Amino acid sequence: MGNTQAKVDSSPLVPGCLQPVEASFLTDDDMDYIATNTAMSKEKVENHYKEFLKRHPDGRISRKSFHKLMKECYPGADTEKLERHIFRMYDINKDGDIDFREFMTVLYIMSSGTLEDNLKQIFRVFDINSDGSISLKELQKIVRDLFRFLEDENADKISQEVLVNAAFKEMDENHDGDISLQEFILACLSHKKFSTMLTLKIIDVFIAEENQM
Repeated sequence: MGNTQAKVDSSPLVPGCLQPVEASFLTDDDMDYIATNTAMSKEKVENHYKEFLKRHPDGRISRKSFHKLMKECYPGADTEKLERHIFRMYDINKDGDIDFREFMTVLYIMSSGTLEDNLKQIFRVFDINSDGSISLKELQKIVRDLFRFLEDENADKISQEVLVNAAFKEMDENHDGDISLQEFILACLSHKKFSTMLTLKIIDVFIAEENQM
């Protein structure tokens, strides 16, 4: 089939963050991977890719483009802090951009995957340094950024600390001071109150911005 390519508009009317530098096109390997891991036909994957290129002509979503998307989803909200965490969930290879393969993989898992698969992705939001565990400090930062984003008038520092400590206690099953992926999944699947509350807030953010991408 060869690489699937599309003409890229390099007009000055296209914002700088969308101007192609090194366009990322869909390779046969990408096509096979996405089709295999999303249960989509190659034809459907290619159609999704064409739609993706209409919004992102260089075949990838930069941090600047992602910031714009978040602003479109939540006009007036302070999205800067939280969007870094959501971006990390998509940017699987940590190269600073979200390519179509990463985008489709996460999107399919979050929309059609099992609950456990969903939680594995959400864990990446909380695991700020990507070391495979969530520390108390990381959880504190996520909660602080999340409540700043939500502009919750009742979210004073005391209530945030209560939520963080309660959720951390629920999830840190073996009391070693870190939350593993397995502990995180178990706490959420067990419907533990504060763990579930935090996870649902992240899911709500994801669902809203997914519709813009």
